[in-house]
Amino acid sequence: MSIKVENISKKYENNVEVLKNIHLEAKKGEFIVLVGPSGCGKSTLLKIIAGLEKSNSGKIYIDEIDITNKKPSERGIGMVFQNYALYPHLSVFENLAFPLKIKKENRNTINDKVKEIAKILELEHLLERKPKELSGGQRQRVALGRALIKSPRLFLFDEPLSNLDAKLRNQTRDEIINIHKRIGISSLYVTHDQIEAMTMADKIAVMNEGKILQYDTPINVYNNPINLFVAEFIGSPKINLINCSIESGLIKSEGGTILATTNIKNGNYILAVRPEDLKIDKEGKIEIILNKKEFYGDEWILFCNFENLILKLKNRSNSIENTNNVKLSIEKYLLYSTNGDLIV
Repeated sequence: MSIKVENISKKYENNVEVLKNIHLEAKKGEFIVLVGPSGCGKSTLLKIIAGLEKSNSGKIYIDEIDITNKKPSERGIGMVFQNYALYPHLSVFENLAFPLKIKKENRNTINDKVKEIAKILELEHLLERKPKELSGGQRQRVALGRALIKSPRLFLFDEPLSNLDAKLRNQTRDEIINIHKRIGISSLYVTHDQIEAMTMADKIAVMNEGKILQYDTPINVYNNPINLFVAEFIGSPKINLINCSIESGLIKSEGGTILATTNIKNGNYILAVRPEDLKIDKEGKIEIILNKKEFYGDEWILFCNFENLILKLKNRSNSIENTNNVKLSIEKYLLYSTNGDLIV
């Protein structure tokens, strides 16, 4: 199953435009993540694809069939919500079976399908329990199973892990990806968590203010963010941004430090450097003062004063002490215009 969204726009009554000419295509079996800050329009786009909201313009195609004006029940979509939406008075078996009962499937078919889904999701030992007797991760698996049992052509996930603690988020994230690989259904997944996006997606659509700013593989979005918003939003710790000027092939900070060399024409720019691309170097030109350091198990994050900035760098060693004598060099950088567009 493939999906194509063409020129989708959405305005509310107060004339606020929440989606602006959205275009998105996903091939059969791809896991697509829509990521962006709260209010960027990602959940609204998902609801429009599901048929829960109407767009003001544009078309939606599934397998090249126009479904723009079809009812939600006619679209062949399974949707998993943030709040599980389970019936508290029904058992796990009854919650899973509910969509099939609505379709008036016979009892044997319902039993067989519930057992099949319960096996896939490892819910077999929980079928008699009520939702209140389940953990958050188990409830999310039931919600996933209730969408899966309808044999959808497309899966939609609206921030399904945001109610879980960190351990359950990681566990359930792995389960969703494993199930996706096993059944091969195309999926659109909404999150504001860029770690979820980077670890789960075949492709990421980074959204802000109703627009898709970049749509590409996680590695390309990370290595070549198309503008400063994407550069800052993707990556943890955040990318370092340094106002600079280019003079005769030298990239200089506002304080006059030579940061790197380039063949880009003279002018004012913004230099962007990932924390892992700043290296401690006795011969380096960037003199810093160590401000603080944080331990993350396999590495240290160092926060260093440089001119009027705090630079963040990753380091495997704890050998650096609070000193004025530390120097850095830049191994790799990105260069942006002062308007925020990628130059190189």
